[in-house]
Amino acid sequence: MRTQSLALLSLSLWVIIISSSFDAVLSKRYMRCELARKLLQQHGFERSLLPVWICLLEHESDLDTAKITANPNGSSSYGLFQINTRYCQQDRRGGVCNIKCEGKFKPPSQSKPKSIICLRFADLLDENLRESASCAKRIQTSEGFRHWNGWQRYCRNTQNLPNLKVICGI
Repeated sequence: MRTQSLALLSLSLWVIIISSSFDAVLSKRYMRCELARKLLQQHGFERSLLPVWICLLEHESDLDTAKITANPNGSSSYGLFQINTRYCQQDRRGGVCNIKCEGKFKPPSQSKPKSIICLRFADLLDENLRESASCAKRIQTSEGFRHWNGWQRYCRNTQNLPNLKVICGI
């Protein structure tokens, strides 16, 4: 009986460890300098615009790739860059950026573990920023930063922008 209890406890611990690690793999909350370096080095963001992007992302998504916002007009915004449903398609690739907003399942209730929610998302809600960064740059090129409310409220004034050269050495 004791051996069975230990085996069950061991199995339970492994399930908890594995399920909690999915969240770290599939979604991420970035640190300011870590994200600035990633956007610059891996995604080709312009160095001169990095302070604006970082300010914007801090206010839009709190640097969290799994953030979803329900907007007053009935639309939703997804991921680190808070890309609106006008640019992505529910359940399949589409929209202006030809990407999926989220996976084919709707998010479960808040009582379910976060790792289960993260497993169901696609394109805009994971740690791989390729799709979302490309779409965000496309939006910024066509509409400017004014597309995002966070920029209009907090980042339009250049005095509010982080000095990434001093803070991060970038």
